[in-house]
Amino acid sequence: MERVRLSKDEKHIEFTRMDNVPNSPKKFKQSTEIEALYRFVYENDIRKEAFEVVDVIAKDRRAKK
Repeated sequence: MERVRLSKDEKHIEFTRMDNVPNSPKKFKQSTEIEALYRFVYENDIRKEAFEVVDVIAKDRRAKK
């Protein structure tokens, strides 16, 4: 079962729901969902776009603190 895939119109990324969120950063990085996301980003050559998304999320989280 794929956890990350392109939508049928190929304009959006669809994710399956995570049943549990790992508590520690180490376990988070090793989770199957994150591994699938890394693989998806690499296979579709969207590293720059993925970085931009993560950067926006990180800035929003820093602003909330």
